[in-house]
Amino acid sequence: MAGRVALIGYGLAGAVFHAPLIAAEPGLQLAGIVTSDEGRRAQARRDHPDAELLASADDVWAARERFDLVVVAAPNRAHVPLARGAVAAGLPVVVDKPLAATADEARAVVAEAAAAGVPLTVFQNRRWDGDLLTVQRLLASGELGAVHRFESRFERWRPQPKAGWRELADPAEGGGVLLDLGSHLVDQALLLFGPATHVYAELDVRRAAARVEDDAFVAITHGSGVRSHLWMSAVAPHLGPRMRVLGERAAYVKEGLDGQENALRDGGSPAGDPDWGARRARPARRRGGRPLGGDRAGRVPALLRAGRRGGAGRGADAG
Repeated sequence: MAGRVALIGYGLAGAVFHAPLIAAEPGLQLAGIVTSDEGRRAQARRDHPDAELLASADDVWAARERFDLVVVAAPNRAHVPLARGAVAAGLPVVVDKPLAATADEARAVVAEAAAAGVPLTVFQNRRWDGDLLTVQRLLASGELGAVHRFESRFERWRPQPKAGWRELADPAEGGGVLLDLGSHLVDQALLLFGPATHVYAELDVRRAAARVEDDAFVAITHGSGVRSHLWMSAVAPHLGPRMRVLGERAAYVKEGLDGQENALRDGGSPAGDPDWGARRARPARRRGGRPLGGDRAGRVPALLRAGRRGGAGRGADAG
């Protein structure tokens, strides 16, 4: 029997990044969608006519016996209360990144889930990007030699702030590029090179109408000795390489974003598509050689908190 999923939230994250993947997995059934917005309810009805439409998360908790898993795709400010609600209902829960706006909140949610014996994890879809998988393969094969520097970017060119909670200054909203884009970059760096011992950050508000940081840089010193340099920006009129990995023998350089996000935005689905995620583009480069193909839940919030603490050109110990 397929696991019955209740998806909470049907904005961009729910409709584009979660629902199509849940529907494509034979072991899962998109059994319920929670949204009170009439326009989104109509869209959900068109997209997934077999899913039950629910007005609030309380409806899920009240009907907990009809669901096996909760996926939280609501705005960041709701992640913690919804995760706690799922844990209290005894329902395993997947929470979209970031798990919480602060490291203390993230640790508390993890501790509550552990004490209740309820599985909890964070949705980090960028772990399945082709570029990251390629770097993992190269590290395992030793083709780059010992790596000493990892550079990674999510940069955009948005001269005018967009409407929405991501641009709000209230820390409770969890807005800004550090949490929005940095959650992916930090998670990937820690996954590749291990825990951090020190973090340095620069957080800036560049656009006149912006109310929260729209340009950020984070430098991580890993216990393994590797240094990660991470850029996240909404004000980059020229985009740098998506990734650059420097080793003692070779370098891996990747231009452009993984294509899965755009494919999902265009209505695509991995269901029945053996080529899902394949990207036909010029190959990445290895200097001097042949071309190359294109307690964990709380660690990213803790490092991002250290980045905020050490922002404006200051460093801080990670922990």
